[in-house]
Amino acid sequence: MTAAVIVFPGSNCDRDVAVVLKSITGKTPKMVWHQENTLPKCDLIVIPGGFSYGDYLRSGAMAAHSPIMKTIVKQAQSGVPVLGICNGFQILTESGLLPGVLMRNSSLRFVCKDVNIRVEKTDTVFSKAYIRGEILRIPIAHHEGNYFADENTLKEIEDGAQIAFRYCSSKGDITQSSNPNGSVANIAGIFNSEGNILGMMPHPERLADPFLGGTDGLPMFTALAEAISR
Repeated sequence: MTAAVIVFPGSNCDRDVAVVLKSITGKTPKMVWHQENTLPKCDLIVIPGGFSYGDYLRSGAMAAHSPIMKTIVKQAQSGVPVLGICNGFQILTESGLLPGVLMRNSSLRFVCKDVNIRVEKTDTVFSKAYIRGEILRIPIAHHEGNYFADENTLKEIEDGAQIAFRYCSSKGDITQSSNPNGSVANIAGIFNSEGNILGMMPHPERLADPFLGGTDGLPMFTALAEAISR
């Protein structure tokens, strides 16, 4: 599997993702600067977390207009898997590759902590190593992670089984107290309708090695490597 990790000014999780991918595949991902107009041939595109362009205007709004995004949109539309984590999720919504928007946290504060999320869908290259209903402990670190979509869009997402993860209690209950940012319907991540694009606010790369304190994020990357290498 050959992966490309997109690097923006302000990205700070690009190396984290690259380390995980190399440990699994044995190949160093291509680190692609956002000003590039083309992508090397790759099987996976990752838009990592961070604070692209300092989060000016809205998180991800400026990055969505970087030259590389035109190529990413074309690759995504052709079926190449695209994973957007945290700021990457924000960029995916701002570029129109995923529905909805990410707004300021309901607390109006930056939130950095481990949260519980419940796996909602497992028939994708990203989530097939998980069990539906499985509860994961994954870190979050964001100021604008409050996912919102209007009623019609939310119904389309629900009806299309596009919700990937929901914030939940340690027992898997979907409650207001387990929602760290005010996201509608406790949404922590969504897929596009085709299932080849995943945007999520939690950071699976930050819990993908026992030395980091847990491995709940690792199955996502191993599943990707296995699916794409076939």
